[in-house]
Amino acid sequence: MSQGTSTHVRIDAANLESTRPLVLAIDDSPDVVRLLQVRLKSEAVEFASASSGLEGIELARRLRPAVILLDIEMPGTDGFEILRMLKESPDTVQTPVIMLSGLSSAHDKVTAFDLGAADYVTKPFDIAELRVRVRAAIRTFTLFQMLAQRAQIDGLTGLWNRSHFDRRLVEEVSRHARHASPLALAMLDVDRFKHVNDSFGHPAGDAVLAGVGSLLRKIVRDSDVPCRYGGEEFALLMPDTTPEDAAAVCERVRQMLEQVTWPRHPEHNVTISIGIAGAAKATQLAPEAWVERADRNLYAAKSGGRNRVVWTSIESPLQLNRAG
Repeated sequence: MSQGTSTHVRIDAANLESTRPLVLAIDDSPDVVRLLQVRLKSEAVEFASASSGLEGIELARRLRPAVILLDIEMPGTDGFEILRMLKESPDTVQTPVIMLSGLSSAHDKVTAFDLGAADYVTKPFDIAELRVRVRAAIRTFTLFQMLAQRAQIDGLTGLWNRSHFDRRLVEEVSRHARHASPLALAMLDVDRFKHVNDSFGHPAGDAVLAGVGSLLRKIVRDSDVPCRYGGEEFALLMPDTTPEDAAAVCERVRQMLEQVTWPRHPEHNVTISIGIAGAAKATQLAPEAWVERADRNLYAAKSGGRNRVVWTSIESPLQLNRAG
């Protein structure tokens, strides 16, 4: 990227796990960076900076800032090219970028906005104006994040939806293969769900699905990913969890659901069948193969009499274990 600039990356955030939004400045001028850091100190933000475009892009992908302040006039690759690269990356395409420039020509502004800039501030900039523009960009980013999250939540159960599951499955399978961390995937299906709908009405069926969602949210850890996979089927992705531990969690789900009394049909219990595929060590199984393995065990649970947990370890695919 930028040639002739320092490759040192400065991160001034006291705690990068903070919930405060992060402002990332990409500028080869130490004076400008210090000025931005001092002037934005009174804002409720964390601050990080990079003195070259390459480091800036790497930092943006890793830290996911709420807004990027990007200088146009940098040696080597200019800010316009860096902006283009930021907007081509799925990790940073939605991050607002405010261009900082000593140039005020209409052509430069048009180029910046055409490439996806959220704003354009001319140097020497008025600090009060810059603060307002940064706040506006952060509000835009926060609203987008909220909308994006809501778009991935199932409206009936409050769990993550299928699209979120598909994305997280790819991420967690990749992490599992790379770091040899345990991973388990459970597929859960409500037994004889059509009978509930046919006998007691669709509102009763909806109440069952919502109840399963509520139960999963209460039992699973924050790091787990409970999703509504589709219809009466659910998926539970459990990072850093061995197949045996996943089976214990799912057995709790099975037992607790069996004991629920449903207001619309108190005389009729609802049960669930669960199939689990897991690995305590690194495997090279593709994401779709994880679903196939878990589905295979779910089918075994159904054909074995329903209301049970069936799990296998991917390292020993012939092993079949049942609970319930």
